Amino acid sequence: MIKKKIAFPRRTFLAGTASLVGSLVSAQETDLIGSIEIEPVVTKKTRRNISSFRVLDWRPYFKNLKNGAILSDISSRALHFWSEDEKTYRLYPTSVPISDDLTRKGRTKVVKKVEGPSWSPTPEMRIRNPEWPEFIGPGPENPLGSHALYLSWTYYRIHGTHDTRKIGRRSSNGCIGLYNEQISELFKFSKVGTQVLLI
Repeated sequence: MIKKKIAFPRRTFLAGTASLVGSLVSAQETDLIGSIEIEPVVTKKTRRNISSFRVLDWRPYFKNLKNGAILSDISSRALHFWSEDEKTYRLYPTSVPISDDLTRKGRTKVVKKVEGPSWSPTPEMRIRNPEWPEFIGPGPENPLGSHALYLSWTYYRIHGTHDTRKIGRRSSNGCIGLYNEQISELFKFSKVGTQVLLI
């Protein structure tokens, strides 16, 4: 098996033993302070729950950072946020759509922000899951978690989840999910008009 050398940027932290759940890297703090060698272990059981975390530069993905920018990488199951002034950068693990036919990619933007969102299944969800309720209000049973960023695409959201098992997995019906603590933080950083790119 091939060993990979991974360099960790300053102020990147690990939650638990091996999952990176967020990082703060300012424009002045991108110098690397060390590296470790890891031997990746991928089994049939873990292949469905893998996230890849790399600090990215915004320039290959956006023309500018007007209103800030969010990049959601479906393959790596990671979401990146850059503030308009480039002083704030965040990297979060996410849940992603469960299948390719539920996955939408391309450019959109945040059109609404809701704290304590309610949820109703889409017509397609109702066909696939007729036993689901027609409406769930804010609270621990709500699939949208504590906060939601509504995108210009109908039915698509970046939102929290009360079911933390979903993070790092292909587990959503099309939306991008974050831990509630992290969607709360992203909610504060984002604004109506924040650019969003799903790749």
